Amino acid sequence: MAPAKKGKAKAKSGESTQSSQASTNKTQNDNLPSCIRVVSSSSVTITIHAKPGSKVSSITDVSDEVVGVQIDAPAKDGEANAALLEYISSVLGVKRRQVSIGSGSKSRDKVVVVEKVTPQNVFNALDKASKS
Repeated sequence: MAPAKKGKAKAKSGESTQSSQASTNKTQNDNLPSCIRVVSSSSVTITIHAKPGSKVSSITDVSDEVVGVQIDAPAKDGEANAALLEYISSVLGVKRRQVSIGSGSKSRDKVVVVEKVTPQNVFNALDKASKS
């Protein structure tokens, strides 16, 4: 039997390293609710159910499906969307330009995209804000 070529041996060892990294990332994200999803290596989406016209902005609940957010702005002329993005950026401790609406700008159910943040940090900040 001929010895294995060096090029193929290196490729196989690289594949096993990649698969172990992928399984590690998967187990880290398994404990997060499905409303928080990873889009790219540095972007996270949050599924939000917005409730505009409230007295104060707050996170009402973090369930598996959505994050409930009360907004202290009326739902007209994009005021509630702007207030939502401002509030989410303050809760997560990121700059306002890192937060945008991915979809649902005219609906109560929205997908908010947050750049340069980890899903675990997003979950921790939302969970902490919902309990205070």
